[in-house]
Amino acid sequence: MSASNLPDPSLIRGLTQRRLGRRDALRLSGLSAMGLALAACGVRGTGKPAASVAPDAAAKFWAGKTKTGKLSFANWPLYMDPKRPELARFTKETGIAVSYQEVIQEMGPWFAKVQPQLSAGQSIGFDLMVITNSIQFTQFRDSGFLAPLDHTKLTNYRKNAAPAYAKEAFDPGNVYSVPWTSGITGIAYDPAKVKKPITKLADLWDPAYKGKVGMFSDTQELANFGLMALGIDPATSTADDWKKAAEHLKKQKSDGIVRNYYDQSYVDALGKGEVWITQAWSGDIFQKNVSDGTNFEFVIPEEGGTIWTDNFAIPITATAPVDAMMLIDFFYQVDVAATLAEYINFVCPVPAAQEQITKDAAKLTGEDRAAMEAVASSKLVFPAAEDYAKLHYYVAFDAVAKQNEFQKTFEPIVLG
Repeated sequence: MSASNLPDPSLIRGLTQRRLGRRDALRLSGLSAMGLALAACGVRGTGKPAASVAPDAAAKFWAGKTKTGKLSFANWPLYMDPKRPELARFTKETGIAVSYQEVIQEMGPWFAKVQPQLSAGQSIGFDLMVITNSIQFTQFRDSGFLAPLDHTKLTNYRKNAAPAYAKEAFDPGNVYSVPWTSGITGIAYDPAKVKKPITKLADLWDPAYKGKVGMFSDTQELANFGLMALGIDPATSTADDWKKAAEHLKKQKSDGIVRNYYDQSYVDALGKGEVWITQAWSGDIFQKNVSDGTNFEFVIPEEGGTIWTDNFAIPITATAPVDAMMLIDFFYQVDVAATLAEYINFVCPVPAAQEQITKDAAKLTGEDRAAMEAVASSKLVFPAAEDYAKLHYYVAFDAVAKQNEFQKTFEPIVLG
């Protein structure tokens, strides 16, 4: 990768804002707009979970499917170098032309947009899409809208993906999805103001930081930390667990520990010293330190952090599913995963890409080399195995009624 392909700091700041917006969009669409969209579409969130998919489902879907030589790929904005070097290489190597469109802005509206065609068994105009592990993933899956993946065609994935991704609570065994990229929710703090290492979720409840703690207004993120602080796994939590976690979070608020419940503005609050310790997203803190020269620490608490994943998935009505499978597996080649991670700086699902990025950095000089080395050495891009072991997924909802109960439990903490 040449130095000219590296984003400059001003571009990095712009990308950070858009990415933060995407995380905020997950909150808005996943827990608010989606309830309305599902009600309008008549989709009730019932159905068979991924683990109970028929053993021959994949074989039946893929029987007779062949390469077409073209495919359409729907993704989020700013999730690939605008020059699309990976796609150009894929076309050169396979002869498959890729129409790439940045058409996914929020998960709720995206589901609502494609649901009518999928329900009617019609093509949505895309053979591949990147969708988040939110309630929408459950809706896509349980409505029968996702094609079961043919793992015989995922040789690079089987060889190179981090083992943790096969244990995703929202899609065990990667029946319908494999990761595009991931991010971590943990704790960030300013070591210039916090004089001891922050290691536990309990530190967010410490009276020593009264009025200097930031929490997320995203109820999924807020609830996860309340649950994990009590030793409860969010993915298997119950309504009773939610009430316990809500009481714990209410006490944090009533004791005056929390300064505010933030959206993406938490980064600015940390930078201005308004908060000293806060819930944080890994990629944001990495980008903040790189672009602004700050020295904020990011930690995955001992009790656990949250992992969110944006995932490759093939619509059941795709007209070029074989071509889509080939592109998915292409992105799991080590050098391809490396160039993608070099640009987007989120958690890379291919651990061996770390060594490749180190090699790419060695070809550069000066600030460009330092920036690339920072990506290669960052635990925010390449978490260690022990870090992955501490990560949890969001609370899973199998019906809109449960989603609404969850909202009623945690939303008053933020709004009250």
